[in-house]
Amino acid sequence: MGAEREARACAAFYGTRGLAPTVLSCLRCLRHFAGSTAKRCKEKHLEEALQLTRALSEGLQALGEAEARPLLRCVLAFQMEATSSSSSFQKLEQMVTQLAVGKEALLAQEVDTLLAGLTLQGEVLSPGDLQSVSMFLEESSLGRQHWRQNLALLLQRLASTLCWVLQGQPAPGSTWGYLVVKACLQVFQTLPKDVAPLLWSTSGKSETLQSLLGLLLEVAWGKALNKDTRLLAGTALSMLVNTAPQPQYGASAVLTLFQLSSRAGTEELKFGELVVEVPPVLEPDGLEKLVLTRGLLTCCKTEILSCQLEGFPNKACLLLDMVFPAVCALTREQKDCHYYCFQACALWLQRLRESLAALWHLTGTRILAQDTELLQEVTQLLWNNAETPVEGVSEFIHSSFRLLLEIYHLECQHFQDQERSLYKQMLQRVVSMPWQIKARYVPLCAIVPYMGSQQVLDAYPDLPQHLLSCLSTNHLCPAAAEVYKVLVRQQCSEWRDGQRGTEVALAEHWALRWLPLLSQALCSPLPILQSNAANHLLTWTLRQLPATQAPLAAQFGGKDTMSLRAWVSLLKAQKSVAGALPLGDEALERLSLCLGTCEEGVRLAALGLLCCSPNTNQPLSGTEVQLLREFLPLNLNCDSSSFRQLLQAAVRKALVRLRDSSLAQLRGKAPRRSGPGNGAELLAQAVGFVEWLLQLSVASLSPGSNYQRKKTALLLLAAVLETCTDTWSPDRKKGQPPRTMATLLSYARQSGCWDFFSQPNLFALLSCLQDSTNEIRDLASELLVRYFPATFPEPIALALFQLAQDTLGSPRVQEAEAGAVLMKTILQKSDSGTMKSLSLEAEAALTLPTRGLCFAQHLLHMLQAQYKVACQDLLRAAATAPMHGAIAALRRCLLQVPEVAESMQAAELVQSWQEVLTHLVTTVRDITSLLLGALQSQQGPSADEQAAAPSFAEMGNAIGSLIMLGKGQGQEEEEGDSILLSEEHSLILTCCWVSVKEIGLLLGGLAELLLSPALPAGLGPLLPLPTLQMASRVFQEILLRCRHWGAVEGCSMGFTKFCAALLNHPDPELQAIPRAVLEQGLEALSGPRSSSITRRAAGFPMLFLCIVSGETPAQARPLLTRCIQTLLALAATALPQDWDQTLDLPQVCALHVLQTLVRGAGLGGAVLCHATPMMALALRGLGSPCWAMRNAAIQLFSALTSRLLGQPGSHRDGCPSEGLSLHAFLGQHPKLGAVLLGELKVATAPTSGGPRLHPALHAILTLLAQLQPGTDSPGSPSAPFLGPLLGLAESPIYAVRAMAAKALVPVVPPPQRCRLLLQLARQLPAAPGQILSHNTVHGRLLQLRALLASATASGGLSAEALHPVALQLEARGWLLTPAQRCPLLRAAFLQVLALLPTSLSPGFAQYICDTISTKLGSLPQRGEPGCAEPQVGSAVLHQTMAHFMCSEAARLADSERIAAVCSLLQQPNPDIQLAILSWVIAGEGGTCKEMENALGLTLLESLRSVLQEGRDKEFLRLYLEALLHLYRDPSSWSQEASSKLQGSSASCLELLLHMVEAECPGPDLLFQALCAASLLLAHQCGDEDGALVERWCAALEECSRCPWSEVLRLAAAHSLRTAGAAVVQPALRAARPSLVPVALRLINVAIHLLQDEEREVRHEASGFASLLRQSPGELLQDGCIFVQDNVGLQSLLELLLREFGEHPETFNSLLQHIPTLDLRSVVEELEANKPASLYKEDEPNVFAEPAVLARQLLPVLVQLLEKAPTGSPLHASALQWLEAKGPGLLRDLQYCKHCWSQGTAVHWGMKALGCARLHTALAVLLVRARLVAQVLQVLGEGATAVPGLGCGTQEMEQELELVQGLLVQHGLAPVPNQDNAPGELRPLPGTDNSRHAAV
Repeated sequence: MGAEREARACAAFYGTRGLAPTVLSCLRCLRHFAGSTAKRCKEKHLEEALQLTRALSEGLQALGEAEARPLLRCVLAFQMEATSSSSSFQKLEQMVTQLAVGKEALLAQEVDTLLAGLTLQGEVLSPGDLQSVSMFLEESSLGRQHWRQNLALLLQRLASTLCWVLQGQPAPGSTWGYLVVKACLQVFQTLPKDVAPLLWSTSGKSETLQSLLGLLLEVAWGKALNKDTRLLAGTALSMLVNTAPQPQYGASAVLTLFQLSSRAGTEELKFGELVVEVPPVLEPDGLEKLVLTRGLLTCCKTEILSCQLEGFPNKACLLLDMVFPAVCALTREQKDCHYYCFQACALWLQRLRESLAALWHLTGTRILAQDTELLQEVTQLLWNNAETPVEGVSEFIHSSFRLLLEIYHLECQHFQDQERSLYKQMLQRVVSMPWQIKARYVPLCAIVPYMGSQQVLDAYPDLPQHLLSCLSTNHLCPAAAEVYKVLVRQQCSEWRDGQRGTEVALAEHWALRWLPLLSQALCSPLPILQSNAANHLLTWTLRQLPATQAPLAAQFGGKDTMSLRAWVSLLKAQKSVAGALPLGDEALERLSLCLGTCEEGVRLAALGLLCCSPNTNQPLSGTEVQLLREFLPLNLNCDSSSFRQLLQAAVRKALVRLRDSSLAQLRGKAPRRSGPGNGAELLAQAVGFVEWLLQLSVASLSPGSNYQRKKTALLLLAAVLETCTDTWSPDRKKGQPPRTMATLLSYARQSGCWDFFSQPNLFALLSCLQDSTNEIRDLASELLVRYFPATFPEPIALALFQLAQDTLGSPRVQEAEAGAVLMKTILQKSDSGTMKSLSLEAEAALTLPTRGLCFAQHLLHMLQAQYKVACQDLLRAAATAPMHGAIAALRRCLLQVPEVAESMQAAELVQSWQEVLTHLVTTVRDITSLLLGALQSQQGPSADEQAAAPSFAEMGNAIGSLIMLGKGQGQEEEEGDSILLSEEHSLILTCCWVSVKEIGLLLGGLAELLLSPALPAGLGPLLPLPTLQMASRVFQEILLRCRHWGAVEGCSMGFTKFCAALLNHPDPELQAIPRAVLEQGLEALSGPRSSSITRRAAGFPMLFLCIVSGETPAQARPLLTRCIQTLLALAATALPQDWDQTLDLPQVCALHVLQTLVRGAGLGGAVLCHATPMMALALRGLGSPCWAMRNAAIQLFSALTSRLLGQPGSHRDGCPSEGLSLHAFLGQHPKLGAVLLGELKVATAPTSGGPRLHPALHAILTLLAQLQPGTDSPGSPSAPFLGPLLGLAESPIYAVRAMAAKALVPVVPPPQRCRLLLQLARQLPAAPGQILSHNTVHGRLLQLRALLASATASGGLSAEALHPVALQLEARGWLLTPAQRCPLLRAAFLQVLALLPTSLSPGFAQYICDTISTKLGSLPQRGEPGCAEPQVGSAVLHQTMAHFMCSEAARLADSERIAAVCSLLQQPNPDIQLAILSWVIAGEGGTCKEMENALGLTLLESLRSVLQEGRDKEFLRLYLEALLHLYRDPSSWSQEASSKLQGSSASCLELLLHMVEAECPGPDLLFQALCAASLLLAHQCGDEDGALVERWCAALEECSRCPWSEVLRLAAAHSLRTAGAAVVQPALRAARPSLVPVALRLINVAIHLLQDEEREVRHEASGFASLLRQSPGELLQDGCIFVQDNVGLQSLLELLLREFGEHPETFNSLLQHIPTLDLRSVVEELEANKPASLYKEDEPNVFAEPAVLARQLLPVLVQLLEKAPTGSPLHASALQWLEAKGPGLLRDLQYCKHCWSQGTAVHWGMKALGCARLHTALAVLLVRARLVAQVLQVLGEGATAVPGLGCGTQEMEQELELVQGLLVQHGLAPVPNQDNAPGELRPLPGTDNSRHAAV
């Protein structure tokens, strides 16, 4: 508080002087700076103070020293308290320097006085003092001057402090030791000339420095536990070495340190002229070597590292002969400090690069010559660790590769070596590695500048394809992009140097090599590939070579979706490079098409093009604004979360452009822009758009909207408030409002806009607080708290508080959570006046001084009252007063409100808070005991605790007893046993589990908040030791007695925070609590017990995980080590002879706990240090005679595999897209590799008595199969695995043979594959008599297939390379003939041959086909005479043969082979037919159109017979699915297809419709049947088919309204897309009037399906709308762009207006979509305020929005009425509707007026604000009323006689206006006269008259 005292004195001194205003302003800024916690706020206030000091400087120069001293002293005091922040200290140093101009002596005097006080306070410097010492040494010249003059005293204080710290060890998390070592480092670094005589001079040597040196050695050698402190000590020692006057002195001292480890505790050490004792090392951990090596490499002078060592032969030096061997040893050791080890490796290469000249001078030879051992060691070290998974290590490896090649290049230049073979060797190794290995790309980038681009590309022809594969894999994408950039940059450099061509010529050269790659990537259907190519390659390419735009644009001119996406990406990249982008008419039309397409990626790309700009002050053009106004309302209800986030980001960019350009206009600094629309027009456009977006967002927040619309609207509203208000957000680094924002706000408000905080907007957000989803509630609460005024209006606050009270008592979890959010929001938005008005306890409101304390006390009393109810009757409490709501509210109010946390730190409130928190912990302890005891038939907090959780049966009995008690003893349940839980059961379970979960989260959050090291040390503990011990027992009770995983998970999150807070606290008593719990758990685990505690209680293993996860990752993990070692020992104990299978064995429990620890995300890679013993344990456990042991072992093995290899990645083309190579895996885990190899050798060793089972074998093979092939290097660690795996081909177990084949792939390096394939092929028997074992032959074939599949998938082996293998297989062709009697062997051999289609000779290929044709052609049908008994495997052989025939026919496109396949399809053999159909459905023949056409015709030809035969349903489903697949593209249908159906089309259609209507075939077959019927109908729809069309339409209507089956609704949508346009199109313009009713029904079905909750259904329905948008001649052409759902709905409504407006059924069909809701029942239900039921009936379609659709249909209905001539049938329909609905609607309006005008709705008004049913009913009512008014106006006198209506148009409009005004006042209707309501029908895109607009 010294700064505050000086500030008060300074203010008093200058109070009456002329500088007073400026000085006081400066002091105010400094006080705000000191009082702020957010870094942004501190910087802001400090910058303002710095500006003021510049103004004060001139005034102070005119004053004397006495007048200037108070201000200087004050600023220095603030500087002394800012030593923890370097940037703040520097700013204050600037201020002091500015103020002291002309008074430097005075400033030096004040600094001396200030710093002298640090060393005079005592022998031991505090952490704050140490920070001050370091900061003044580092940043202040006067500070350095002072310490130079007082160096001896400073060294004495540092030595005393370090000695005290090492003796006391303050705390594991303390930074005291680190700070004192840092201060030593700063002294040695900043004052080297002053330190040198004390160390290197005989006369000047210092005993104080000698003592300090000894202490630093003790720290480096392990006396300090903190790893960072030890590493810093190594740097300090190296900095001390740098003070040596001659390099040899320093090198001698370093050499002494390197020899220290062998002399520990026995001798003295001479360091310069100082002599210290060698520090004793009790437990050497190897880290001391890293400490010394890293310290030297970090800062030791180059001349010391490279000078010659005395006494060594061969001109030795530190860098080569001492440091490098140490670095190699460090990288080989398996320690938990890989990051620092490889940092040392990179640093060594960097220092070698810096020292080359000196080393050449010293040695006279090359350092890294080609044959030197040093080069081999360095390269081997880098390759062995190139794939390490440790975070950060890969970057060091990458930089090391670059440094190595640079050093090699420099040496070749210096010694004029032209061969440079290292480059070729490294490139060859890179090419031989699989593309999935990320480590190969960094060396490749490093090689390119030295070898040249052409040489690299020639040696690596597959590089472009591999780059494409990498771009589709996220973690490989940056590496691939860097390779591309390096190559293109190198090519450009070579082209420019060689030819000096123009930019166009360079672009042409670029296109030859790279245009296909970029074009393929940008047009890819894979979103990730397209996005990565656009983001990482395209923009960079255009910046590097602008002329590439033309060839790229020529590639993307198509109308398909992918071309559109690529085209937009190209435009966006151009815009980011060039700024504004002029577009013509055609481009604008295409852009509008992109904005309306159904592909989200295309829409987002087009939106990004509109919104982005290189300059944020570039205004939006009129075209951009218009397109945004059209786009946003149609995209609010998108159900993709990523789409919503990206939409918000894009709109935020547009808003920033609008804001910044408007501010530039107001400042008069607008950028120059061509064309009209400057000045006021741009301002009006910007203000108007923001106002429009604000109203659009608020109107979309109605509870009647779906989740998607509300979430998008909240995100857009957040973007508006963040961008266009002047609210400062301290926690944000970016996005803060400009300083001149108030000017723009004033301008907008003068225009009547930007009333962001109006009451309608407030009501809209308050309604969101009652939403059923956390996301909506939390986001709305955040917006209210952050942006809206500080307090709610008092009436609103009171009503909200009452609502919160009510909802906290709801048994429904969502409502109770909403009540908790309401409570938190009220607390944050209230002041003292509001608190007095709330109905809190009177004594609490009067005695408690803060809002947080008052709220906490109130909620605690509420919780205690609910607990008392639960003690008396738990069933009643669960139904009317469950405790989880109050606990959740306490958690949110105590943990998520910053003001509450601040009040807890206030000294005057500590006692009050301590009492509240103690009572809270006591209460939740009692609640936990009550709830868990109740589930065990125990009552009350004193119930005995059981050792384990109750069984389900025990819980059921206990709950049944509670229900009987709650209902009364005499009320017996009559329904008997039920398989469903009653609501009473569910009430009690929900109350118990959710309350327990909330208790865990609350206690953990409290510990994390209140035990933080950042809290002031002077305050008493808010959670005393007994309270924390009580909380610990609560956690134990929950985790040991709870069965519900959700409760366990929530409690585990809290317990992890609890343990972390305790373990990192300086108090040893608190640290002991989790350690004691761990010991108790381990003791309970190994001791005897009477029940299961791991399988039956999910929480017990989590107990251990939570404790060890709380340890600090930066330090050693003693608890984790202790836990794992104990568990390993326990699990390895021999099983007892007579175990009880009903109980968990200790060994089994230990395995389950180990598995939980391995899977724990909080431990990261810390468990990998113990991976080898755990893997060995798991493999042994797989052979246990106990099932539970085997089960636990396989789970542990699975967890270890996931941890070692990472999560399984996506697969494509049969190979993993990412993964670790076997070579790297064994390099990282050599001991684990030895364990796996040992198990493999045991499994393959010959045994007497025949083969034996090896349970661990399959698991090992599974692990190996998940790895990637490695590099081919001599002495590879993977080589020993090859022999055992090849031997497993003889295994009698099929699964072992199959998995061994897969495991063989990563063991064989790619260069060795061809040789091994040839070897395996030669081992196959050449004649029938040579077979000794069918298993061995089968195993060899499986291995051949696995290796060939891997080679062909990666493109590693060419057809020529495989030709010798093919020759060997041809020589063994008998394996395919009947001479080989085993069908499975024949099938396996054929599968191998299928992988070598281009390597086989033509004659043998023909021989294969003849053999297969003969075999398949002679197959009799099942059941026929002569059909032999089926042989095992014969079906597999037949299917393999059929697949081979199909694949060969498709590959060769040979008409004879295709005809043969079609003939096989017509054969009656079901195996063959199913094989061909499955091959078609898999899409393997998609590249051969002839094949698809022939198969399609064959299926059409046989369709009627297949349908008439009544085959089984599975065959029919496959048959129809294959037919639909072949004709999935409309262009596939040909005239020949129609002729095949000539005469049978109607009968086929009849059979299919009959199947749909009458046979109940099941949803899957019904889907295919309806879609097949639609396919036929689309191509055979004539006048005579009217009855069939009607039946088809009826089937669509029935399926579309089937809420229980998504498959049927999808069938209806797909069928509508297939044939709907063909039916509707002839009905247009009255071409076929008979089809008009059907067309209206189909459009009606489409409108309904466009509201479906399944995206795929909506997508198919939008396809129907898209086809109708085209002209008739384009219907069956390719390239139809499917539009987005809302655009499709809009186009259907426009079609109805345009084509069917005069038809009388149009009006009625649209009215069907406007529901009739009973408003009175909804209001009466709200008024009744009945207790909430636990279960609430879900809406059948949560995506549908009746209110939004009704508002969208209203203008269409109005236009229909207006367009119809007088007396038309449509008017008659309207009149009929008016007579039926008008009177009731008028009564509803009058009822609304009565409810909301008389004040009767006040008491439930807030609840009504969040009632979705009420909002929907009112919205629909207003739409219907508006339609009634329009009908009255159009019909005129004809409507006045409607009975019961009694009003005309004017009276109805007045009534409507009055009711709507009342509803607006209560937040139940949008503000009237908004022309931007969501869903409003808008003009078609592209109607803007402006042309050649810039975007």
